[in-house]
This record gives sequence, C-alpha cells and structure tokens, in this order.
Amino acid sequence: MKLINTTSENSFRYGWLLSRIMPFVVKYWFRIILGFMIAIPLGLLDGVTAFSLKPYMDYVIGAKDFEFTVLNHKFFITSLQMSFLIPVGVVIFAAVQGILRYFNGYFCTWTGQKITNDLRISLFQKLINMHPGFFDENSSGVIIQRYMADPQTASAGIVVQLKDIATGTFGAIGLVAVMLYSSWKLAIIGVIVLCAAFLPVILIRKRIKSASNKNMVISGNMTTNINETYSGNKVMAAYALQDRQYNYFKKQVWDSFAVNMSLYKRTGWMSPLMYIIASLGIATVLGVGTYLINSHEMTAGSFASFVTSLLLLYKPVKVVGGSLTDLQGLFVAAGRVFELFDVEADIKDCENPLQLNSFDNVITFENVCFEYQKDRPVLKNINLCVAKNETLAIVGNSGGGKSTLVNLIPRFYDVTSGAVKIDGEDIKNISLKSLRNNISMVFQDNFLFSGSIRENIMMGNPDATEEDLKIALASAHLEDMIADMPQGIDTVIGERGTSLSGGQRQRVAIARAMLRNAPIVILDEATSALDNESEAIVQKAMDNLMKNKTVFIIAHRLSTIKNADRIAVINDGELVEIGTHNELMNINNGHYKALYDMQFKKQEVS
Repeated sequence: MKLINTTSENSFRYGWLLSRIMPFVVKYWFRIILGFMIAIPLGLLDGVTAFSLKPYMDYVIGAKDFEFTVLNHKFFITSLQMSFLIPVGVVIFAAVQGILRYFNGYFCTWTGQKITNDLRISLFQKLINMHPGFFDENSSGVIIQRYMADPQTASAGIVVQLKDIATGTFGAIGLVAVMLYSSWKLAIIGVIVLCAAFLPVILIRKRIKSASNKNMVISGNMTTNINETYSGNKVMAAYALQDRQYNYFKKQVWDSFAVNMSLYKRTGWMSPLMYIIASLGIATVLGVGTYLINSHEMTAGSFASFVTSLLLLYKPVKVVGGSLTDLQGLFVAAGRVFELFDVEADIKDCENPLQLNSFDNVITFENVCFEYQKDRPVLKNINLCVAKNETLAIVGNSGGGKSTLVNLIPRFYDVTSGAVKIDGEDIKNISLKSLRNNISMVFQDNFLFSGSIRENIMMGNPDATEEDLKIALASAHLEDMIADMPQGIDTVIGERGTSLSGGQRQRVAIARAMLRNAPIVILDEATSALDNESEAIVQKAMDNLMKNKTVFIIAHRLSTIKNADRIAVINDGELVEIGTHNELMNINNGHYKALYDMQFKKQEVS
C-alpha cells in the first residue's frame, strides 16, 4: 500500500471514528469526564460579569437600595454596599474561573498526551511488523508523517478542540440564560444570530479534507528530503547537489504555502461573515432594545446586561465555530491514523503456524517465480536443492535476481508462485519468528543501530553469555579494533555506525550473525564494497561464520566462489547453470566460464 495515495474516506463517518478511538479513550474516562465536568461551571461563569451589570446599573448607578426577603424577614443592601460587593464578587468569580481553567487545561493535556502515546505505540508496533515491500513502496518522510505526526495531530488536537467546544458551549448557554433573564424577546434575536453563525462550518468539510491530505503528502516529502540530505550528505557534496536539494525543498515549501492559501481563500471568509452576522444582530438588538426601554418593558440595567451578554457571546461562539472548523482537519488526520490500523502486512504468519526448531536436511526451491511488479518477473521457475552444511555460491549478471533469491528464504518477500521449503515444509507454514531465528544474514551495507558495539552485537542473541560474546569477537577479528576504542566494546558508535570504517561495520555485523549461531547463513555481497585489506580481514571472519553451516553466498571474490560446494548461475531471473567450479568451467561457451573469464580470471592471476 502506498501511503501517499491517501483518501481518508472515513474522515467524516463520525460513528466509525468514534468506534475506532474509543478503545484508546476508555482507559482515561475518569479524567476525561472530570475535565468536561469542570468545563460546565467554567463556561457558565462567563455570564457572571454580564449578569452583574443589571444590579450595578439599576442599584448602584440608580442609587437604589436592594431589598430582598428571606424567611419572612426583609433585608436591605444599600447602593454603597452594592458598589463594593459587586466588583469583589466579580473578582472572586474570575479567580474561581482561573483555577477551573487551569485544572481543565491540565486534564485535557494529560489525557491528550496519554491517548497520543498509546496511538503512537500501537502504530509503531504495526510498523515494525510490516514487510520489507511496504518500506520499498513508501518514503521515510511519509512514514514519519503518518506514524508520528498524524497521531499527535489527531488525538491531542481533538481533545483540546473538544474541551474548547465544551467550554464555549456552556459559556454560550450561561450568556443566553442571562439574555433570557434580561429580555426573552431580545434573546430570540440573539439565538437566531447564534445559529446563523454556525452555518458556514457545514460548507467547508470537503475543502479541508482535500487540503489536509495534500499537506500530509507535501510534509512527508519535505521530511524525506531532509532525511536524504542527511544520509546522502557526502554524495551531495561530491556531486555538488546542494542547489538541487535546495530547489527541491524550496518548491515543497511553496507548494505547502499554495495549498494553505488556497484553503484560506475558501474558508477565510468565515470569520468576516461571523462578524457581519454578529453586527447585524447587535444593530437589531439596539433598535429593539431602545423601543423596549422607552415602552418601559425593560430597565436600562437589564438592557446593559443583555448587550454585554450578546457581546460576550461572540467569543464562545467564535471559539466553538473555530474549533468545529479545526475539528474537520483533525478528523482527516484521525481518519488517516485509523486507516493505518487496517493496513495488513502482506507477509505474516498463517493460522496455527509451525515452529522451526531445527534444520535437518535440505532447503528446496520448487518452481519459484517472483515479481515485484505485476507482469514483470524477476525470478522464473527456479528449481534448486541445497543440503544441510552445503555452501552454495550464487553468481550472475547484475540485476539478475541473486539477492531476490536469498531474500525469499527469510520471507522478506513471498514467492509469486511455487514454494520455498525447509525439510519439506513450505516456509509459509512456519512462524516468521522461528524461521528467522534459524537464519543469520550479513548484507553488503549492514545497518548498525545507535548505541554501543556491545549492544549491536548482542542483538544477534540477547541471551548470550560473556563467553559467547568473547568467542564471537575473536571469530570476527574484532579484538584489536575494540582494544583501540576509548571505551572498548561499550564505545558508542553513533547513528548507522558512521564512526566505524566499512570493514569494521562488516565485522560487527558478522559478530552479530555469529552470536545468533543459526544453522542457515546468508551472505549478500558482504565484501563487495571493501578495499583489499579490509576484505581480507572480513573474509577470515566470514570463513569462521560459515563453519558447519548451510550457506548461501553472493560473492565476487574468486576464492570464496571456488571453495563453495556448488555454484549457481542466475541470469535474468533464471537458473542457467549449477555445479562445482571445475564442472562449470568444463562447459563450452558456458555462462559461468564467460563470467569467470570476464570478472574472476584476473583475481586468480594476481
């Protein structure tokens, strides 16, 4: 699946989104509910200031005493007392609202980050179990965007927006209640204005969805560009590619700008429209309110309280409207996130897989065909048997399918047709973990992880003893190298092991493979990128790794090939010859003989 071809088709199926996110939410239901419970008084307190204007105008400005009855006893509060009590009350309510706002924000941030972390961890678990073909199809930038950025945008963002919607909604309810208390007639106008302000939100969903998906692709490409600039910095410097990378990145930045401005042109009119709607509402209220005051249907204090409520109402309405708009984009990100959970690895265990506890007899390729792209075969009807403890060298023309053939054994890819079998059992019926536990691999460009030399070697067998480790180090000819390191085997080698030479990285990889002590060894051109001196040392390490093992070796070194039990020649995806070095050299006009004369003969002379 190519993640760049994102549709987020379920983004606005709210029931579907709710059902998918619910398992991540229910664990934190208490704090989520507590946060929303706090949002109720937090929002309602917005109406206190507006409500306080009515008694302030009617009693303080009007210089009247406030009279009220409790249990048949009359009480009075003078206008002077009211002038003190009302401001103090407003300050107290503001302080309470500030405290509630802090706790509301804390609970919102806590739950948002928790849900984000759970999503990222679950997605990463999916990612590490994806098949190599998935990584062939998708760039690093798009994967980072989809698996890291989208969960943050979707989960934490949605919680924040829902909190703002809840607070804004209850704020609006509190203010509408004050408006109704002041004048139900004017309140009808205010409610109509409120409803009209939300209409534009409904019209922009598809535009936000399209822009969000485009931005995801562009952001992924930008990240890929940065990754390639980092990883390929020497090639960039050697071939003066700085301008190319710069222009590529600059184009992506401006493409993102164009998408965002295109979206703004289509959605930016919402805020001015809401201002216009609010202004029309206020103008109507002023006219109708003046009439109601003159006809003595409401006091000046009630009118002041109403107008203040209406003006304050614009803020929560704007917050809710903006949050609803932002939610559309977050729903798109959420849709992309949960679509990832539905992406299944093409290569996975069958139901009730067998465990490969040992390799006893033979590995067979039976009529194996393979293609990366439909109708473009890479391997064609390969039939091959490799016995236990046999070493098979694989040679052939460049791009002929040698690496593809050995990559089928650990099921990095699955055959298009035919079967690869171990001791007569199709490897598709064997659990991936037990299959790969029986295979050690050394590649041409071995990846070393950030960490120490010890950590990288121990990845081959985390349960290995110190004695096992010492044997692996000696067999891989690493002892002298480690002795020269500042912290010895615990020296941190940095990202990708760039602080080591090519030969050193290969020997660390060989030690890692040796520590696994698997019965099947695959060496994919493990020395082709090394100089002669490094190659000689690495070759000795490889010879130790190959002892008493079943070995598939793709090599360019003549001595390695000649010492193999048999040599298979793969040309253009077909097994054209197989036999010992002498047998193949005796075939007139043979493929191996031609390859030997062209590539290997000068090695023998030297």
